[in-house]
Amino acid sequence: MATQMFEGRGHAAIYQKYRFAPGKELKQTILSYLQEKKASPAELVVDVGCGSGQGTRFLAEHFKKVVGTDISEAQIQEARDAPSPPSVSYLVCPAEELPFEDTSVDLLTSFTAAHWFDIEKFMREANRVLKPGGCLVISTYTIDMSPHYGNCSEKLTKIFRESWDVLLKYSHNRVKHVLEDYKEIFEAVPFPDKKRITDIFDKIPMTVAGVVGYLESASPYQVFKKNDPEAAKSLLQDTEKRMLETMGVSSRETPVEFWVRHVCVLGCK
Repeated sequence: MATQMFEGRGHAAIYQKYRFAPGKELKQTILSYLQEKKASPAELVVDVGCGSGQGTRFLAEHFKKVVGTDISEAQIQEARDAPSPPSVSYLVCPAEELPFEDTSVDLLTSFTAAHWFDIEKFMREANRVLKPGGCLVISTYTIDMSPHYGNCSEKLTKIFRESWDVLLKYSHNRVKHVLEDYKEIFEAVPFPDKKRITDIFDKIPMTVAGVVGYLESASPYQVFKKNDPEAAKSLLQDTEKRMLETMGVSSRETPVEFWVRHVCVLGCK
C-alpha cells in the first residue's frame, strides 16, 4: 500500500500554500506528448496522488472531466477548498485501488507522488483502468532546485542546498526514486510505448517566503519537526535570514525565480 506522509491537516494546509503547480516547460512536454499520441480530447482524466490539487487544476484547463484522487482526507479537503473549475472533482482513495471501471480512463497522471505508491500494484491498476490508446503521465520535480535573484544566485543556491542537505537526512527511503530520476518507475510502466525525459527545466516565480515554505512542506522537514521541533524551526528561520541578508533586502515577500529540474515518465497503452 502507499506510504502515507501528508496526513495532518496542518501539513496539508502548508502543502496547499507553498507547493507550486507544474511549470511552463513541464506543461508543454505533457501537452505535446498527448497531442502526438492523439490523446485529446480526453473524456476522463484521473490525477492520482493529487495532494492539494495543483496538478489537477492545470489539467482542468485542458480537459472536460478531471478527477483528483488522494489517500489523505486532509489533502483532498484542501483541494476541495481551493477554487476549481466545475469540471474537477476529488475522491479519497488509495492509488492502488482506483474506483473506476476497466478501460474507462483516457489519461492517468501523477505529479510528484508516484514514489509514495506501491509501484507494482499501481502499474497493474493503471493498466486496468486505461483505455487502449490511453496515456500515463508521471512526473516529479527533483532536488535540483536553485533560487535566483540578481547577481547573488550562486550564494542563494548554496544556502538552499545546505538546508536541503540537513533535511535529506530525514528523508524516507522511497525518496530514492526521485534521486534516481524515476528510473525504476519508468521500468515498471507496463506498456512498450514509453519514454522518460530527465531534463525539463522550469523557472517558477516565487518569493523568499515561498522558498522557505517549500522546505517546510517537504516530508523530511515534517519528520525533522517531530524529532526536534526547535531545531526544525531554527533551520527555516536561519535559511530565511541568510537569504534576505545575501539579497540585501528586508521583506520575505521579495520575488525570486526558483529554477527546478523535472523528470517525466510518459507511456501509451
